[in-house]
Amino acid sequence: MYYTDRLELAREARNVTQAKLAQALGIKQQQYARYEKGINVMPITYLDKICKFLNISADYIIGLTDIMKECPKKNNK
Repeated sequence: MYYTDRLELAREARNVTQAKLAQALGIKQQQYARYEKGINVMPITYLDKICKFLNISADYIIGLTDIMKECPKKNNK
């Protein structure tokens, strides 16, 4: 499974529309749709924002695990 498929599955699991996620990224919905469809390669800089917005670990998106875990919280020590 490609990261594009995992983006879509994670977004849908959180009941978030493409438009809402695109707005959080500061892009148009059409641009985000191209990332999910694999037409355009998503900039890596969006991964952090998507994971925080959907509260999902980047490990799932990039395929290191098949389990949708929550985004780990940073320790500010």
